[in-house]
Amino acid sequence: MNKSKSLFLNPNLQIVFGITLMGVLGVSSITPAFPKIMNRFGLSQQEVGWLIAVFTLPGIFLTPLLGMLADRWGRKRILVPFLFVFGIAGGACALARGFPLLLILRFFQGVGATPLGSLNITLIGDLFSGEERVKAMGYNANVLNLGTASYPALGGALAALGWFYPFLLPLFALPLGVIVWSCLRNPEPDGKSDVKQYLQQIGQNLKKKEVISLFIASGVTFIMLYGAYLTYLPLFMEQSFASPPWLIGLFMSGMSLTSAFVASQLGKLNRLTSQDNLLKGAFLLYALAFFLFPFVSHLFVVLIPVFVLGLAHGVCVPTIHAQLAQLAPAESRAIFMSLNGMVFRLGQTIGPLFMGFIAQHSGIERVFPTASGWAVGMLILLWWLRK
Repeated sequence: MNKSKSLFLNPNLQIVFGITLMGVLGVSSITPAFPKIMNRFGLSQQEVGWLIAVFTLPGIFLTPLLGMLADRWGRKRILVPFLFVFGIAGGACALARGFPLLLILRFFQGVGATPLGSLNITLIGDLFSGEERVKAMGYNANVLNLGTASYPALGGALAALGWFYPFLLPLFALPLGVIVWSCLRNPEPDGKSDVKQYLQQIGQNLKKKEVISLFIASGVTFIMLYGAYLTYLPLFMEQSFASPPWLIGLFMSGMSLTSAFVASQLGKLNRLTSQDNLLKGAFLLYALAFFLFPFVSHLFVVLIPVFVLGLAHGVCVPTIHAQLAQLAPAESRAIFMSLNGMVFRLGQTIGPLFMGFIAQHSGIERVFPTASGWAVGMLILLWWLRK
């Protein structure tokens, strides 16, 4: 067995993959059902975005706290109970028969999801180093994108049966919690370091321009992705081409499949050029993809900007994670990754609300050039901060 294949099949990394897959389930599996949810509850284009916003909102406030606790108490003691909260609250959404109750359950599901998207990366940083860490980050991004590719298609197929069926998928978090507790073998922090010294070390590292630029890049990425792509591409396809939920899910899977392939090649790309150049190139591709959407005049042409988005995303997210894991000291890695998680949760929350305002007052077609403008602004900022 070659070394790369052996790394991919590492039992601990396989469990991390499970956490990653659960972390992206909460949004990508339900967006193809948005048209049916709008009809079921009589929602506007702006109101349906709250299903994403209330899910991501808890992460803005809880992620840094949970990162600190994971550094002090250990990773598993945080992951396991929150996986159970995610599974129970998420599955209960299928039983909601009123929109206010659905929003409340989505909020608690978001509470459960809070540590998943940062502690999975923290675990990779704990378990691997050097080139193995970069490869593991790429593999994890590959799995993440395969999940986000399959979830829209699966969610769309389930939504064809009824709007509530996609909400049953989070129940898989319950057995995963048991597996994490009983089978994950990771180096846990001793939590005995001086709290004052721990906080000072965090403050010193947060002042670095490289760290600041990575946090901003995370926020902008998820403003664009959750605001324009995940929330309004399904509505754009339904209004412009009368696309059914299953077809919307299938098309949206195209981005994630492309991202999965690109992310799996991250080690090779990193040998060809610097990570700084990879990050700048990703935002250039984001800008191009979102700029193209309003000019699409045929259903299948939608796939062109979708695939360009996939190229950008497959490079962007694992590059950010690999750079942060390298910059973060081991004893404060969880808080570092959690702060990044807080920033992208902020982006996930702001994105649907901000783009919802644009859609409500200027039309859905204006959402995409707005996202393109965010990408151009981020590209300029990267050039300035990383000269």
